[in-house]
Amino acid sequence: MTVLLVVAKSPIPGAVKTRLCPPATPAQAARVAAASLRDTIDVVAATPGVTPVLALHGQLADGVDGAALSAAVAGWTILWQRGAGLGARLAAAHEDVAAAYPGRPVLQIGMDTPQVTPALLGAAARRLAAATALLGPAVDGGWWALGLADPRHAAALRDVPMSTAETGRHTVAALAGRGLRVAPLPMLRDVDGWADALAVADAAPAGRFAARVAVVRPPAGNLW
Repeated sequence: MTVLLVVAKSPIPGAVKTRLCPPATPAQAARVAAASLRDTIDVVAATPGVTPVLALHGQLADGVDGAALSAAVAGWTILWQRGAGLGARLAAAHEDVAAAYPGRPVLQIGMDTPQVTPALLGAAARRLAAATALLGPAVDGGWWALGLADPRHAAALRDVPMSTAETGRHTVAALAGRGLRVAPLPMLRDVDGWADALAVADAAPAGRFAARVAVVRPPAGNLW
């Protein structure tokens, strides 16, 4: 059974989604982040045939909607992120999953694509059964999902520059350097700036994320 790994930060004002400010205040940005994480958790919980794991930076209780988020992941395995820099933390999370679930493939996503669906994640998990690696490209040149038949290969991420327009390309090259053939997943838009938040909210209008974005949506024509 595939491990579905969600890598997330506790939605603490001033520490998450700071590029949404303005138009959002730090508190509003944290509420948007909490809604995005909750939508993601709900989608993962509704995906059949996977084992959900949360790799967390910080404590949910310290962030916005901490009690509700903690209740939503009751029964999940929770791992604590470790390492300096995003690449190192991702590699460590996969290493910890490999130790906790030996021999299991891992599909990793973040908390920035609340428009994902159980059908999309389920299809990716099934594809991973016959692949060595999968990568879901993001519109900005990064990636939103990484699937590895052997999660120990995520060690390659330690040397990949993260949060750049070339992150996806460098990730493919790093995995290919370990002898992996990387198959693509559908491209999605992840939430970095306010224009991303508006686009993703429009793509998934029924979710908590869209409702939180609507609270701080600026006047028409002003995308900040």
